[in-house]
Amino acid sequence: MSRRQLRGALLLLMVALCSATLVNDDVKRTVDLSTHLAKITADITMSNHGRYDIQSLILSVDPELYPHLAHMGASVQGDEEEDGQLDIQETQINGLTGFLFKVTLPYKLVVGLKVKLKVEMTFSHVLQPFPSDITQAERQLVVFQGNHYFYSPYPTQSQTTRVRLASKTVESYTKLGNPSKTDDIIEYGPYSDIPQFSQDTMKIHFENNTPFLTISSITRTIEVSHWGNIAVEETIDVRHTGAILKGPFSRYDYQRQSDSGISSIKSFKTILPASAQDVYYRDEIGNISTSHLQILDDSVEVEIRPRFPLFGGWKTHYIIGYNLPSYEYLYTLGDQYALKMRLVDHIYDDQVVDNMTVKIILPEGAKNIQMDTPYKINRMPNELHYTYLDTFGRPVLVVTKNNLVEQHIQDVVVHYNFNKILMLQEPLLVVAAFYILFFTVIIYVRMDFAITKDPAAEVRMKVASITEQVLTLVNKRLGLYRHLDEVVNRYKQSRDTGALNGGRKTLEADHRALTNEISSLQARLKAEGSDLADKVAEVQKLDGQVKELVCRASQEAERLVAGKVKKEAYIENDKTLASKRQELIGRIDNLLDAL
Repeated sequence: MSRRQLRGALLLLMVALCSATLVNDDVKRTVDLSTHLAKITADITMSNHGRYDIQSLILSVDPELYPHLAHMGASVQGDEEEDGQLDIQETQINGLTGFLFKVTLPYKLVVGLKVKLKVEMTFSHVLQPFPSDITQAERQLVVFQGNHYFYSPYPTQSQTTRVRLASKTVESYTKLGNPSKTDDIIEYGPYSDIPQFSQDTMKIHFENNTPFLTISSITRTIEVSHWGNIAVEETIDVRHTGAILKGPFSRYDYQRQSDSGISSIKSFKTILPASAQDVYYRDEIGNISTSHLQILDDSVEVEIRPRFPLFGGWKTHYIIGYNLPSYEYLYTLGDQYALKMRLVDHIYDDQVVDNMTVKIILPEGAKNIQMDTPYKINRMPNELHYTYLDTFGRPVLVVTKNNLVEQHIQDVVVHYNFNKILMLQEPLLVVAAFYILFFTVIIYVRMDFAITKDPAAEVRMKVASITEQVLTLVNKRLGLYRHLDEVVNRYKQSRDTGALNGGRKTLEADHRALTNEISSLQARLKAEGSDLADKVAEVQKLDGQVKELVCRASQEAERLVAGKVKKEAYIENDKTLASKRQELIGRIDNLLDAL
């Protein structure tokens, strides 16, 4: 809209508002330029000079500043304290829109009475660096261009304006009405009898070295789990929107001189919820170890220190994430759930977010999803997110919003329904997966995938099985000899001939049975054509000699007890028999090792 068209529309609006005849009796305006934001606060005393009571009124924003408006709030002030925030809706009158807002009062303003309002407006990207390029050693100067008058659709009887700057250094400023300057404060006014929609350019050129840090884009992902955890991750792109660095960067000067790069940004503090755990801070390279974390009573502070200081025009990219206990943010009543969390959280003081995308990942099976927000947002189509053990995907709410400031750090509520039986889905899937795995292994090991039979392999398997049985039986038979040795030793002490004869009979019976079994296995080996049958025959032959020595040892013990041989001769004969026996057993062991 051209200036001529705008003036015509304003004239029509003035005529339309004449019947209301609201008057701004007194306006005390404060313009705070101490940061990279412009914060304008106006304390307004209004009176109803019309013919009827009113329930709402119109607030307006200077058309030059309206594109930069990030937040606007209004409240009614009593004698001692504020009575609460008022509902503000953007409106249009006679086709004029874009900077008009309708404010609904909590009560009707009776004719002749007054109301006190407090209006707060925050503007981003209105402080323009001038010059736009500076060296590392130079200080940053900015220009603010606004309006000397309180821009209102109603006439103003008296107005004062106080401008708070970031420093005492002021290059120039407009001097409407002979303003006064004290340190970093400029006082304008009082101005009297100001017509509706009055405009007069206010221009201030001053030094401002505060961090001109802007979040160009942020993607905030909130993943909700009904197993007790909420995972939050923010992917952030930030840039320095102040005067662009001109010339080279000297790290030596930057570290040696305290005022070198005074407008640059070394670090900033991000405030996380008090229950935040497992905090991580990284970029594309990996973890950034120069950051610091401090746990306080009511919050967790993370000092974000990029890998390099940020000068004008420089930017960086990083990711920060943490976990939260779900019981602090998730409320339930039966199958109805409500998630109450901040849409955007504190990233740094006086933050500005140009573009924000929030993705809220709900549990698989969530239905009837609704979102309540304290301010207007853009809802995008829902998406699906797949993770471990998901079957048909988790619903994802996607919202976007531009131009956010600290006043937008408010709670949003997401309502949805969820059947608690679905929580068993993941454990049952794990059980089913392991069941299928084990069942498959059982079937696999029992199946023969060979295309043709291998007779040689079958013979080798049979021979190996027979050999294993032979080894077992031979070891049992050698154990019979050791058992008879124990019987003989007890006989030499007890002189119980019956026990000795019983031991001999047991040896004979068991030895005969084992020998027959081994002979049967030897015949099977011979039938399979294995040369191991000859070695088994040799074992049988050597075993017969061992048995003979064992029997002779028992007979010598019997002669000793009967007094038929002297003890010295017995000891000498026993040693000879034991030596021969040990030699034969050693040969048997060698043959067994060769089987």
